[in-house]
Amino acid sequence: MAAFYHIIFDFDGTLSDNTQGIINSLKYALNRMQIDEYPENVLDGFIGPPLQWGFSQLFGMNERNTKLAVEYFREYYSENGWHQNVPYDGILEMMAELDRLGKRMYIATSKLEKFAVQIMQHFEMDKYILQLKGADYNGEKATKTQIITDLLQMQQLTPSEEIVMVGDTLFDIEGGKQNGLSTIAVAYGFGKEEELKAAQPDYYAEDVDELYELLAM
Repeated sequence: MAAFYHIIFDFDGTLSDNTQGIINSLKYALNRMQIDEYPENVLDGFIGPPLQWGFSQLFGMNERNTKLAVEYFREYYSENGWHQNVPYDGILEMMAELDRLGKRMYIATSKLEKFAVQIMQHFEMDKYILQLKGADYNGEKATKTQIITDLLQMQQLTPSEEIVMVGDTLFDIEGGKQNGLSTIAVAYGFGKEEELKAAQPDYYAEDVDELYELLAM
């Protein structure tokens, strides 16, 4: 197994649990769009991919309505949703120890970058994170593959098995693989086990302790 000198984390579902903030923001947006009847579990599909994908693919919205729904989501999230968020147990301690070991850590997230930075700073993760790359405002470069590519270029990192992408959804694993990186799937986030394993990550961590053991090598 390769030693990982550079670690790229997904955010939601990997470092923090923002389920409540995302779901409440989605409900607000759908209410403003006058959409009141839908299976509650359809909202889970928004966690991981870009918002634009969720509104267009899961609710069949056209481009205009997708843009409007995203604006409503951000209206609620900027005031309330961003702080309805909590790091998973052991995450901050893990990051502190990895930092002590000299690991270089980054975040690649499909969340709007300004919100992700706000949350990172709120929980003082910025002590350990060298750079956070999130989605742009229009969602034009919001795929996880593109976000990882941009982060690598900005940090002048050459793809290698010594760089690892850590995430809880198939988007994270596919994005890491398409960029020529090692990948670790975490089981405690929002991703479905069968989808994660079908994406064939290089490693699979059931909990934060297992994740630390993989990253501390």
